[in-house]
Parts: sequence; C-alpha cells; structure tokens
Amino acid sequence: MSPQIKVGKLTDIDPLGSRRLNVNGLEIALFRLSDGEILAVENRCPHKGGVLSEGMVCGPVVHCPLHDWRIDLRSGEALDPDKGCIETFPAEVQADGTIYLTLPASLLCTPDADTHIA
Repeated sequence: MSPQIKVGKLTDIDPLGSRRLNVNGLEIALFRLSDGEILAVENRCPHKGGVLSEGMVCGPVVHCPLHDWRIDLRSGEALDPDKGCIETFPAEVQADGTIYLTLPASLLCTPDADTHIA
C-alpha cells in the first residue's frame, strides 16, 4: 500500500486556486475545485512542460498557461484534439480540513514524511 503524507489544510488553497508541492524532485500541483474537492497532478503539461498550477481551472479541467491545452485533473488525460497524459495522485480531505496525498513509496525517503504545500 502506498503511504499517505500530510500536505496542508484546505484553507491553504483558495477556491478554484492551486498550490505547488515538491516531493523529492517531483513537483505536484494541488487544485481546489469550487465544491472543495482537492485534485493532485504532476505539475507539468505533457505538451511543452507548462506549469499547470499557473493555469485557469474550469470544473475539473485546467488550461495550460503556455498553449491552452486542457488537462482533465481527475484522469490526467489531455482533452481532444490534444493527446498526452500526466500522473495523478489520490487526495483526501479529512473532516478537520487536513489534506493527505497518497504517493508511490518510491517518491518518499520515509513512509511518514511530512510535506507542506507552498
């Protein structure tokens, strides 16, 4: 089973906003949808590596700020007509607003690593 790490609080991310998180060299973007759902993806567009956390969120889709590729934040897939995908990471918001991500053990130095969003 992959470990969960605490990354911050729901109040750390504005509605329809995003934050970046670096875990052992991999940059992850956390997005807060209008309903409070948190979605986490690799923070680079599959097209030219645009920083997705700087893109505009419309529903569960982020628009890459470089060339307007649309990426589904739930699946990580680029939407037609574009092709490509990025990694997604399960996120959980607990009743107290604490956000946890489930990450592959290979990304973490220790299974109880505690990382916070910036």
